[in-house]
Amino acid sequence: MYTFINTVLIGITSGAIYSLMAIALVLVWRSTRVVNFAQAGQALLSTYVGYACIQQFNSFWLALIVSMLAGALIGAFIDAVLMRTLFRRVSHGPIAGVAPIIATLGLLGLIRAGLGLFVGNQDVIIRPPVSNVGYTVAGHTLAFSPLKLVIVSTSIILMIALSILFAKTNLGLSLRAAAFSPEIARLAGVRVDRIRTLGWAIAGAAGAAAGMLQTPNGNGSFSPDSLDFSLLLVFGFIAAVIGGLESLIGAVLGALLLGLVLAFVLTYISGSLVFITAFVLLILVLLIRPQGIIGAKRGRRA
Repeated sequence: MYTFINTVLIGITSGAIYSLMAIALVLVWRSTRVVNFAQAGQALLSTYVGYACIQQFNSFWLALIVSMLAGALIGAFIDAVLMRTLFRRVSHGPIAGVAPIIATLGLLGLIRAGLGLFVGNQDVIIRPPVSNVGYTVAGHTLAFSPLKLVIVSTSIILMIALSILFAKTNLGLSLRAAAFSPEIARLAGVRVDRIRTLGWAIAGAAGAAAGMLQTPNGNGSFSPDSLDFSLLLVFGFIAAVIGGLESLIGAVLGALLLGLVLAFVLTYISGSLVFITAFVLLILVLLIRPQGIIGAKRGRRA
């Protein structure tokens, strides 16, 4: 019984982290139709900014905010300087559809290599801001600690804030209009380029939060060479596709589903099958329901 409960708790915690990365990918996809593989590098760079803040001020919470601000600036810079130029140059060329995706892959490699040159490839550590010792219930230690409670709570707060932003504000309306039909949005007076850049900025902040919350949840160490951020990107992307790649709600549900499935595979089958299972789940969703669990068949956006 407690094994089952612990597995569910592990899945929820992992899903909460994946959801932030999935949301970051969905935001960029909705606004520019680009799968931003550089999001892993952006999260890595933002987490290094957070680490530097911790070293200076010894506050994880301040570092989380600073990291998210850095992630927003990095995302805005990438769109305003790189993506806008790229879209103009290749908009009518034979590789117009894939050039931006290729560029994000190149940017991911550039960020990782640049960080390696600048800070070195040795591991640095972000220590948990609260205890990572599981709560005890009826003499049984749960796989859910104050740290994991913080991770899940912070993720929920950020997801609610983003949902309110998109559903209840004029800014959210402009973001949705620019994503749905840029031409009509321009006719309505929406500055589409600026709105898209803002979408990249919000995505960068969400990705940075995912990186900052993921790191202390593991062993706390990371480096430009570590695979943790690449795995976060992969699982976030799979979660986004499962959710439909168009919907923030779908991204969250896809992340929770993925987190739970992988947790059960890890606990009851084998840890060596976790990565394979994620891709099998992705392929099954594409075969059975390619629009995702939330996506609509006729191109409507959730």
